[in-house]
Formats: sequence, C-alpha cells, structure tokens
Amino acid sequence: MVIDSLRALLPDLAPWRASRDFRRLWFSGLVSNFGSFLTFVALPVQVKELTGSAAAVGAIGAVELVPLVVFGLYGGALADALDKRTLIVRTEVGQGLLSAALLVNALLPEPAVWPLYLVAGLSAVLFSVQRPALDSLWPRIVAHEHLPAATALNSLRWTVGGVAGPAVAGIVVAYAGLGWAYAGDAFTFAVSAALTVRIASSPAAHEAAKPSWRAIAEGARYAWGRKELLGTYAVDLAAMFLAMPLAVLPFLADELDAEWSLGLMYASLPAGAMLVSLTSGWTSRVHRHGRAVVVAAALWGGAIAGAGLVGDVWLVLLCLTLAGGCDMVSGIFRGAMWNQTIPDELRGRLAGIELLSYSVGPTGAQIRSGGFAAWLGVRTSVWSGGALCAGAVGLLALCLPALMRYDVRTDAHAARERERRAAGAVSAP
Repeated sequence: MVIDSLRALLPDLAPWRASRDFRRLWFSGLVSNFGSFLTFVALPVQVKELTGSAAAVGAIGAVELVPLVVFGLYGGALADALDKRTLIVRTEVGQGLLSAALLVNALLPEPAVWPLYLVAGLSAVLFSVQRPALDSLWPRIVAHEHLPAATALNSLRWTVGGVAGPAVAGIVVAYAGLGWAYAGDAFTFAVSAALTVRIASSPAAHEAAKPSWRAIAEGARYAWGRKELLGTYAVDLAAMFLAMPLAVLPFLADELDAEWSLGLMYASLPAGAMLVSLTSGWTSRVHRHGRAVVVAAALWGGAIAGAGLVGDVWLVLLCLTLAGGCDMVSGIFRGAMWNQTIPDELRGRLAGIELLSYSVGPTGAQIRSGGFAAWLGVRTSVWSGGALCAGAVGLLALCLPALMRYDVRTDAHAARERERRAAGAVSAP
C-alpha cells in the first residue's frame, strides 16, 4: 500500500507514452531552456563588466518589457493564423542567430554595449512570438484527458532548467568565459530546432482569423466573457506583481548576515517548484481547478510573507521553497483550465494574453519590491508584498465566483472541447 501511495505521487507519464510529438517537443524545450540560462546569466555579467553600472544592467529589463507586451499579443494572433510548428522552428533558429551575434561581439577586441541591448530586445520579440504558438500546440498533440499531466511534465522541464541552468551558467561564465556561454546557447537552439522540425505540422484551424488587431480584440472579448479565465489571469498577475521577491533577495541576504545564502535563495523558488513537479501525480485527480489556483496563490503569498518575517536564514530558505511549490501548483491548474476549455481557433490569442499575465507581473514586481524596500525596509517589503498578495487573491475570489465554481467535470466549455476531440475535430497522435 505504501508503494502504491508513492507511485500515485509520481508524475503521470501518460502524455509521454501516448504522443511521440510530445516527447520531441518536451526534449526540445528542455535543451533550449537550459541553453537560454547561459545567456540569461552571461548577458547582465557582460553589461556589468563593460559599464560598471547597476542601472545599465537593470535597463535590460526595460528593453525587454515593451516587446513582451506588444508582440505577445500579436504573436498570439500569428499562432492562430499560421502553422504552429513552422513558427516555433523559425523563432528557434532566430534565437540561435542572436546568440551567435552575441558570441561574435564577445570575441571582438573591444566588445560594444549597444548590441547587447539590441539582442535583448529582439530576443524578447522572438520569445513573445514563439510562446503563444508553443502553448497553443500542446492541446493538439496531447489527449484532452492527459492535459493536466502534460502541464505538470512541462513544468518539470522548466524547473529542471531553472535549478540546473543558472548553476552551470555561473561556472561557464566564471571559468570558461562569456564566449563559451553564448556558443553553448547557440548550439542548444540548433539542437532544439532539429527536434521540433520533426513533429507533425500544425496548420491553422479552418475558422481561424487572420492576424490583425481586430483578431486580437476578439480574443480579448472572449477572455473577458470567461470570468473563470479572467480570474486565472488576475490571480497570477496579482501574485507575481505583489509578492515576487527576486529583486530584493541580495539585500535580504545582507540583512540576515548571510551573504553566502544568496545563491540558495535564488535556487529555492525553482527547487520548490521542481519538488511539486516530481510529485505531481495527484494533480490529475483534482477537478476543481479554480479553487486550487486560488488556494495555491494565497499560500504563495503567505509563504513569501513568512520569508520576510522570520529572522533565521534557514527558515527563509524553507519559506521560499514552499512558495515555489505553491506557485507551481497554481501554474499546473491554470494551465489545465486554459488547455482544456479554450477553442482551438482562439488558443493562440489567449496564450498571448496569458503571456502578459505571467511576464509583466514579475517585471513590475522589481519596481514594487525595490520601492517598498527603499521606503519601508527590505524585510517589510518582502512580508508586506506577501500579505498584500494573499489579500488580493482573496478579494479576487470573492469578485469572481465563477473561478471558485469551476469544475472540469461539469464546465460547459470543457465538455464542448471533450466532444470536439472525441469527434476528431482536434487529433492527438
């Protein structure tokens, strides 16, 4: 019985066994995600070395923000109107070329600063175009009933990269040099593109609208009419904007007289997420996804508040690990709601809106947490952000009862998608 209970906690591998394209796309994402962390670490290090300015390093985020907003929405429209596989492959190749450009600049006798910002902005454009296509492709290659398990497996892919990638990147940058980091990233994009090109083509749905601002507005109107979906976006945005503490962690480590713990603090959030991903078998047996999203997001806020209140560094690390796990639970059930209920012809545009909810929040959190830290102190910034998050999530749950009522077994939109899949409207190999 104990063995059976332990097996029930392990990730559900049904999508892996049933879909060859899922396996290829999963490995493709694992490789490119790992490589991306090489540049994620190397780029700010190079800006710091060339300028010696913290403001110059922070400006990388500002350069990336506008493309994320603008091209995330338009990328969603492109994902609905074009072949998704082709879009993903071309953006992977584009990312590889950008990494190669960084390599060439790094090898110059006197590397320039402006190409670093240009590449950061262009990379944000390609990411914003690719991500909606990728997110809207999963429901086409995975059976409807396997989508929650697929979301958990994809989360595992991201968290493995989030834990291992920065650690390896730090070693490569410190001991091999920036050029090797950029070269490694370019190579992983080439491998990823080679894997992705082998999956089946994924043309636009017959009823898909051509990419336009009118098509984007249609997707926004659909999202506004689905209050349970609107709730997932609002909850995620509130959780990230109010409680994401990454910007002040270096100062928190200093206040705790534990400068050595900074790396562990950064690793704690993805480590907690990875632990949930590795024991995610139970998520397939949860049906009230909206309630799970709300509870997990509130617990995320509570754990972040705890990290700001406790005075022992090991308790801080424990709170951050718990927070990362709660955020992953919320993400798994948000993904399940999105993938199991959104019509195929709208999925790309809705994925563009999702991109805004989980990318703009952390960027804005840097401003909120830094401002609160300067005004009220570092630890107050952390615990107050967590408390505000928990309160905001509770208020959103009261204002959006459709989110709390959502049950995948009885929801009309989920039932309609199940019927479409059963009738062969969307096939999964």
